[in-house]
Amino acid sequence: MARIPYKTPPKKKIVAGAALAALLGLGAAQLSVEKVADFEGYVPYAYQCPAGVWTKCFGDTTNVTPGATYSFEECLASLNEHLVELSKPVLRCVPSLALMPDKVKVAAVSMAYNIGPGAFCGSSVARYFNAGDYERGCKRMAEIYTTAKGKEIPGLVVRRGAESEMCLQGLRGE
Repeated sequence: MARIPYKTPPKKKIVAGAALAALLGLGAAQLSVEKVADFEGYVPYAYQCPAGVWTKCFGDTTNVTPGATYSFEECLASLNEHLVELSKPVLRCVPSLALMPDKVKVAAVSMAYNIGPGAFCGSSVARYFNAGDYERGCKRMAEIYTTAKGKEIPGLVVRRGAESEMCLQGLRGE
C-alpha cells in the first residue's frame, strides 16, 4: 500500500467557515475542521490514498485533478465545503444529532468525512443513534471501518478509537 505523502501545514489557523458554523454551531464547526484536519493530514497536491482513491488537501476526494497542487487557502476552503456537504445528510439521517453535545456531533461528522455520508447513514452507529442508544453508537465507532482493501490500517484503528472516545466524552459532558 502506498504511503500518504503528508506535509507540515503552514503556520496558519484552520478556521471553520460560516456555512459550517450555521449548520453545526460555531463550537462544533471549529472543532470539526480542527479534528478532521488532524485526522486526515495535509497534502497540498493530488495523490492516491491506500485504497487507490484520488485525494487532495485534508483527505478530500472531490474534484481532484491528478498532478494538481493546491494552496493552503484552497485546501481550507475545500475542507469546509466538504464538511458542509457531508454534514447535511448525516444530520438528516440522524436528526437527533443536531441536539447532541459538540463532541458527539464532531465524532459523527469526522467518521462520515472519512467513510462517506452514505456509509455512515447505513452504519450500525447511525442505527444505534436513531434508536436513542448514543453510548452504544459511540462505542461502535471504534469497532468498524478500520480497513482498506481488506487490510486493517493502523491509522484508521487509531482514528476510530479517538472518534469513539470523543463521542463518549461528549456524552459525559467533558
